[in-house]
Amino acid sequence: MNQPGSASPEFLAWPRSDGRKGIRNVIVVAYLVECAHHVTRQIVNLANPQDENAIGDVHLIGFPGCYPNQYAYEMLRAVCTHPNVGGALLVSLGCESMNREKLLADVMATGRPAELLVIQEAGGTKATISAGLAAVKRLQAQAAKVQRVPMQLHELVVGTICGGSDGTSGITANPAVGRCFDALVAANATCIFEETGELIGCETIMADRAITPELGAAIEACVAKAEHYYRVMGFGSFAPGNADGGLTTLEEKSMGAYSKSGSSPISGLIKPGDIPPVGGLYLLDVVPDGEPRFGFPNISDNAEIIELIACGSHVILFTTGRGSVVGSAISPVIKICANPETYRRLAGDMDVNAGRILHGAATLDEVGEEILQTVIAVASGAPSVSEALGHQEFILTYKSFEPIGPGCLPVRG
Repeated sequence: MNQPGSASPEFLAWPRSDGRKGIRNVIVVAYLVECAHHVTRQIVNLANPQDENAIGDVHLIGFPGCYPNQYAYEMLRAVCTHPNVGGALLVSLGCESMNREKLLADVMATGRPAELLVIQEAGGTKATISAGLAAVKRLQAQAAKVQRVPMQLHELVVGTICGGSDGTSGITANPAVGRCFDALVAANATCIFEETGELIGCETIMADRAITPELGAAIEACVAKAEHYYRVMGFGSFAPGNADGGLTTLEEKSMGAYSKSGSSPISGLIKPGDIPPVGGLYLLDVVPDGEPRFGFPNISDNAEIIELIACGSHVILFTTGRGSVVGSAISPVIKICANPETYRRLAGDMDVNAGRILHGAATLDEVGEEILQTVIAVASGAPSVSEALGHQEFILTYKSFEPIGPGCLPVRG
């Protein structure tokens, strides 16, 4: 596989006040409690182009809970100030516990246009929808004034996740993503792999790849935490669909998931919302700290995608063997299909057919290069398949995390 060199690709992006750059310039409309969800959804539906072939640049996000949760607040703050976001409209019912004024101030402090609507004060459903549409138009006009600037490959943050895995995932799509990650890390880009609950048994080999002994110990500890959490919950990350798809053991699934990380040194361990300080390969710990309090670590793949995005991911690489059709709000999702039969059935939802490897029609390096070129194309403005289909999934639930330790991040040079 070719490694990016001095002629690294360049594309245009939107500059943000924190020095990051966005490959999209979307407006997010966020409900701050489930009671505001319908009103918020109506604003988004009416604000987006009605042409079925158009890609809407107004995205629906939100948190359904009424009770306070610091994780949920930090996640909303992180996604509302993501580099792919050009402005934010917050929609509150008025009596929930989310600190709407602080969230508004945090978003505005980044230089982004942001507004707040409180349904109880705005006059109810119809009045808030009308006010929301006017607010979105103002936000779009202000976001459009940002002049695009050149962006280099090393400024990209790329996350990866697997979903609907089967017996082909660890043979084709996952290691091909690993090849792509190796090329990106070699170009000093930032790559994030995740789900310590699906990496049980791989902690020692990950620790061996850590850039410091302290980081290696932290990686082993976070996997041990995941194992304990799943044991208490009484259900691990091995789903019935995995077995139906030919996976036989948790170890087999873990090694397949692990192969997405490639072979580069692991530079750091982060938690949802942490922004990697420099380029390199990072492990994202998505299992809550402490004893289980809020149920399963992630109730679906979509929750993990959002956590990768909260860590700054511009693009998400999603591998699937049995098939998945999800995308995401905020950051494009690139679908890489591991199984040639699945690709035959769901080709309209996939960006890359890694199943060709099984038939000898392509090598891991060739598919890894294809994934890399797809990342570059999407970063340059081409829509991923899920974007073109209108997928903008978003889900956020309750969790609790402690700050990462001092040995978890690399020291800036």
